Amino acid sequence: MQQIHPHALFRLSVLGPLASRDRLEKGDLKALLSDLAAKSYAIPDSRRTYLAEKTIEGWYYAWKRGGIDALAPKPRSDRGASKISEALQEAICTVKKENPKRSLRTIRQLVGASGLPGATKLSRSSIHRLLQSRGLSKLPGAPQPEERRSFVAAHAGDIWYGDVLHGPKVLVGGRLRKVYLVSFMDDASRLITHSAFCPAETALEVEGVLKQALLRRGLPIRLVIDNGSAYRAATLQAVCARLEIRIIYCRPYLPEAKGKLERWHQTLRSGFLSELDMDKVRDIFDLNARLWAWIEELYHKVPHGGLNGFTPLERYRQDLVRIRPLGPFAACIDELFLHRFDRLVRKDGTVSYEGEQFEVPFELIGQTVKLVVDPHQQKVIRVESQKGDPLGKATPLDRIANCRRKRRSAATETMNVRSSSGLNAVELALEQQRRSLCGNKPEEEV
Repeated sequence: MQQIHPHALFRLSVLGPLASRDRLEKGDLKALLSDLAAKSYAIPDSRRTYLAEKTIEGWYYAWKRGGIDALAPKPRSDRGASKISEALQEAICTVKKENPKRSLRTIRQLVGASGLPGATKLSRSSIHRLLQSRGLSKLPGAPQPEERRSFVAAHAGDIWYGDVLHGPKVLVGGRLRKVYLVSFMDDASRLITHSAFCPAETALEVEGVLKQALLRRGLPIRLVIDNGSAYRAATLQAVCARLEIRIIYCRPYLPEAKGKLERWHQTLRSGFLSELDMDKVRDIFDLNARLWAWIEELYHKVPHGGLNGFTPLERYRQDLVRIRPLGPFAACIDELFLHRFDRLVRKDGTVSYEGEQFEVPFELIGQTVKLVVDPHQQKVIRVESQKGDPLGKATPLDRIANCRRKRRSAATETMNVRSSSGLNAVELALEQQRRSLCGNKPEEEV
């Protein structure tokens, strides 16, 4: 069924007193038209408030002839038809097809120089409408509309999102610095698995927040994250590979790929950052304490519009049996997040890290080893071989203690070593010289 035009409904409402009459006596039409014209109306798509008698009378007779459909506005008979001559239309299209990057100004100049009748009177809008009707107004290779569909994961833990939001300035290590909010969100429940303000936007901070999210909420199946360098770090990829988490990188400059997390950032700005009293925030630790209280006591416990009235925490708890637990990884979760760096052991049996020196077993002098470090605690743990086998501890260098420490020396080799085969290079050289000087005479005659 065809929809009735809004203007037709308005016109019929104006004709109400006339349309309701079965018959009109002599003079009734003129009187009714005069009464209707004296009233004010909210005319659609117009600033006027009054109607002329002739206008109302024309609507009345149109309604009598064709009913409500006759009251709908009639499209112009020349709609879509260009008033430009056929010759000029062909010239404009030809110029555009020759070089699709030509601007309207250039097209107007070229066609104007052709000498065709009316070419010098062409307007830019007329040329644009013609090209648009012919499908020539878009540049070649212009981006086409991309198909996007609203979706939600079937269960909590199926998809997590990760992203960074620029935060306020607070005291970090005694200095006023800008902080960055690193957050991870579950798609199905909109639950924030973990979020924290960090002093930088690096892979180290992302890994630290992810570690806490895994300890609190288990293992996701897929992790959708940004395409920046902080998320492309080999250490983060290695952690996800060991935990069997599939990483999905978003395309650059496409925030729609993480729309749910971007929407949460808006909620955080309006509900947390705008309400934050920075005079009471002492440092980054104080800021994080307020953030976690707001998430756990407000955001997680307020019904969410996209969860059919459930709160994020209620929706998450519905799928607890489906969430992958850490299981055997729980005992070695710290080991998974350790970093490893190649280091050459110096002649004094030391390696360096962040400007400090550490002693390793002296048998490793001259070898390239892997220095195992806990980056979050800034603590050197041990050294490993290139294959990952443990080679010993790495302890901070103590030069004063080394003054009293007894050295172990390698066994000295005896310089006079007899060859078991009876051959000797020195004796052989002496014999060759004797033969060259004395010929083959016996040694006694010499």
